[in-house]
Amino acid sequence: MGTKVFVGNLDFRTSPDQVREFFSQAGQIQDVFFPTDRDTGRSRGFAFVTFNTEAEAADAIARFNGQQLDGRPLRVNAAEERPERGGGFGARGGGGGGGDRFGGGGKSKGSRRNIRAKKRML
Repeated sequence: MGTKVFVGNLDFRTSPDQVREFFSQAGQIQDVFFPTDRDTGRSRGFAFVTFNTEAEAADAIARFNGQQLDGRPLRVNAAEERPERGGGFGARGGGGGGGDRFGGGGKSKGSRRNIRAKKRML
């Protein structure tokens, strides 16, 4: 286990300062990462709290999982490492069936260049 915990089911009005204050009961906090929606700037309803030690993180999970904050029961567990996304051009694999030769099984963003290239190929 690491020193970072995932905090889910946060109320959209809950602030990073409230999260920091609430979780500081379990130990010293290094960081609170509070992602926001890039379009609206509103909270996405979850956060990551990084503690100084693994023992403090384990205490926070045991102490706060299911506890109420702003009227909502929190989901608190060990944060998992984010899987590699493999960036770069053409990184969208044909995940699953139905992929075409342009590398997309998923929904295409439909850039003009791709649309023109597809039309030329027809």
